[in-house]
Amino acid sequence: MNKFLKYFLQGLVLCIPIGLTLMVLIKIFFIFEDLFSFVRFTKLPFLDTIISLVSLVVFIALIGLLASSFIFKRLFEFFEEKIEQAPVIRHIYSPIKDFMNAFMGNKKSFNKPVLVLTNPQANIQEVGFITQEDLSDWGIKDKYAVYLPYSYSFSGRLVIAPKEQITPINADGGDAMKFIISGGVTDVDK
Repeated sequence: MNKFLKYFLQGLVLCIPIGLTLMVLIKIFFIFEDLFSFVRFTKLPFLDTIISLVSLVVFIALIGLLASSFIFKRLFEFFEEKIEQAPVIRHIYSPIKDFMNAFMGNKKSFNKPVLVLTNPQANIQEVGFITQEDLSDWGIKDKYAVYLPYSYSFSGRLVIAPKEQITPINADGGDAMKFIISGGVTDVDK
């Protein structure tokens, strides 16, 4: 029975990431299939879905191209300012925007991986990312804001640590994030 449980757990470790990835891809596929079901280029619904997906990718790329133009930037800034003034919506929109910018935007926040001494008695360090080096607006001197992500999750915690307890890591921010999220079991690209 113990051998069966061991094999079952090993199977779960292999199947869960693949299964979740497939579930997300299939769900996105069905969302687009439903969304573009009114488009009928051929008599084959599957081919119509593929054409719709390609059209969507091209549309998103065009939006990205427009986003780099001066007029679109000004228009987007105007609407974004109005959204961020809306009482309830700003509490939803702003954190999502900041989170997306931290990972994919121009202001990638997780690009300074560090080790933080979180338990001096046991000499335990945690891997994190410096998110703010100047905390003078908060009345805090000689300390940095460091985000410590949790493994197997996209959540984490923010700590304020003295500079002396922070050691920079010579690693790419993306590799450090993969290492943390995987619980330290992923291989880091050299």
